[in-house]
Amino acid sequence: MCRSIKTLRPPVLPEEATGDDIRAAALQYVRKVSGFRAPAAHNREVFERAVEEVAEATARLLDGLEVRGAPSAVRKRSREPGPGAV
Repeated sequence: MCRSIKTLRPPVLPEEATGDDIRAAALQYVRKVSGFRAPAAHNREVFERAVEEVAEATARLLDGLEVRGAPSAVRKRSREPGPGAV
């Protein structure tokens, strides 16, 4: 079940995190916390809702971070999960 959740901000990630990067991290987090790699049908809705909410919170976090010492173009950018990513 476990690939590690990677850091999604510069300088660790040289470019802006994509919606797919954010969703993959959110999915991994929800899998780890819930203990399910894939939820049963009766848990699917709550599982997917949790992934969406974690992805949205992650995007807000990354958008609000100021990375000092990074090029100004990387310091603050809007990061929203891409269409269909959440």
